[in-house]
Amino acid sequence: MAGSGWGKPRAPALSVQSKRRLPHGSVWPTGLLGRKFEALGLYTVNAVYGDTITMPCRLEVPDGLMFGKWKYEMPNGSPVFIAFRSSTKKNVQYDDVPDYKNRLSLSENYTLSIRNARISDEKRFVCMLVTEDDVSEEPTIVKVFKQPSQPEILHQADFLETEKLKMLGECIARDSYPEGNITWYKNGRVLQPVEKVVVINLQKTVDKSTGLFTMTSSLQYMPTKEDANAKFTCSVTYFGPSGQKMIPSDPVVFDVHYPTEKVTIRVLSQSSTIKEGDNVTLECSGNGNPPPQEFLFYIPGETEGIRSSDTYVMADVRRNATGEYKCSLTDKSMMDATTITVHYLDLQLTPSGEVTKQIGEALPVSCTISSSRNATVLWIKDNTRMQTSPSFSSLQYQDAGNYICETTLQEVEGLKKRKTLKLIVEGKPQIKMTKKTNTNKMSKTIVCHVEGFPKPAVQWTVTGSGSIINKTEETKYVNGKFSSKIVIAPEENVTLTCIAENQLERTVTSLNVSAISIPEYDEPEDRNDDNSEKVNDQAKLIVGIVVGLLLVALVAGVVYWLYVKKSNDAKGKSEKAAAQNFPSLPRTASKHVDKDLGNIEENKKLEENNHKSET
Repeated sequence: MAGSGWGKPRAPALSVQSKRRLPHGSVWPTGLLGRKFEALGLYTVNAVYGDTITMPCRLEVPDGLMFGKWKYEMPNGSPVFIAFRSSTKKNVQYDDVPDYKNRLSLSENYTLSIRNARISDEKRFVCMLVTEDDVSEEPTIVKVFKQPSQPEILHQADFLETEKLKMLGECIARDSYPEGNITWYKNGRVLQPVEKVVVINLQKTVDKSTGLFTMTSSLQYMPTKEDANAKFTCSVTYFGPSGQKMIPSDPVVFDVHYPTEKVTIRVLSQSSTIKEGDNVTLECSGNGNPPPQEFLFYIPGETEGIRSSDTYVMADVRRNATGEYKCSLTDKSMMDATTITVHYLDLQLTPSGEVTKQIGEALPVSCTISSSRNATVLWIKDNTRMQTSPSFSSLQYQDAGNYICETTLQEVEGLKKRKTLKLIVEGKPQIKMTKKTNTNKMSKTIVCHVEGFPKPAVQWTVTGSGSIINKTEETKYVNGKFSSKIVIAPEENVTLTCIAENQLERTVTSLNVSAISIPEYDEPEDRNDDNSEKVNDQAKLIVGIVVGLLLVALVAGVVYWLYVKKSNDAKGKSEKAAAQNFPSLPRTASKHVDKDLGNIEENKKLEENNHKSET
């Protein structure tokens, strides 16, 4: 009875019993087996495709057991025996069934294991325990599950177009058992079929060799403009040993094409304002996808649009470029406009460049500004800012210098203009000589005050002898003025000549200087002009002195003969002193003084001073 044949038992004993108790020593299967549950009163084992199916024999082992045997039932109900185990000899035999060759294992407690579970293993299996008097059977239903692969969206559209129903793609989930179902989503929300907007078609195919299903769902979709950047996904829903599950696909974003509804023109510039000389780029854009590639640009003064790409460049713009600019689609269906203001700044300085004028002349100066906005004007002279604009009614030497008229448009970056005026004030040399006795009464200082431009060269000489005095001191030349001085100690009266010469003229002035023994100072009019009241008092004093001299004129005749005698003695002493302190002066200088001056009034004053000294 080890084979497939059966001995014919007694009729009363030949009954099939379904026992719910496990055989002694057996346990419920765990691990790779799925959840077990009762279905229609039958014990069911859920298995995963490719794993091992473990089916316990749920009969209680009877006394006098001869052997145990497993079979499965064909769809027509006929049995196919697959495994046999003797209770006495402990040997196991497997029937020659091709589908289960090398896949079966029957344990001592009559638990049947089937390796590498297949879809074809979904059958009704029966465990049989046989004694001499009875045959007990217990059926087990096997269910096999296969998780599908992650769904993929294939055959994707290159782009979608609004107002057009177009195939978006196909969602494919492969190798599922039992068959699954596919669902489409947009931004996480389920897409329900809508006529001529959302069209979904699901197809299922089975692999005859494996029994596995492949699900393919195609989606036709008519997008809107708002679907740009929308995420489309699909998922497959399937049943596994533990119930229903779902696997999503990776999201896909489609380029949605839609027509342009609006055009926009704008100015591309590095600055918020535009000035003459700038390069200006106009950009025209449409809000369609893909955006338009060509436009018509309308320039002020042009009647026809200029066809160009999305940009139009104007180089080195001038003020006449100010105006309204427009752009449109090439079919002129839409248009936008913008206004451009080209700022400008003109400066006219009159006169400008290098200008040479004579001292005392008038020079009108004007700086005229023309600009697109109010401009600020700044005058600078010799790197110093001026508080007011220059105006010359009578030019002076201090007016000479470098003048800059500078103007700026504060709101326009980089818009600044400046022009220069180099003013040269020329003048013939003017000389004014002064003299004074120094406080030590041992010498006299003679100063030659000189004005003129270009700077005059100064030379001192002694009138009569023509001797040149080289030992001089000069002050700094400022605003066309400077002075040259000498210090002498003459023993007798001398006449000194100051010669100033520049490119315009040579000026000569002489001054009589008394001997060192006679103190003398500048005339009142030569003193500081700011002391006007003191000058007036001195003038009154001079008038008094003149009146006094008239009164003593009668006395002068009496004492004249005394003066002649004494003056000869005084001349000898003066010559000796002059020889010591001013060796360059000749001893005969006093004789030349009277001859060169030819001024009777000055000689009288010298005689009166000598007379007072003697008295």
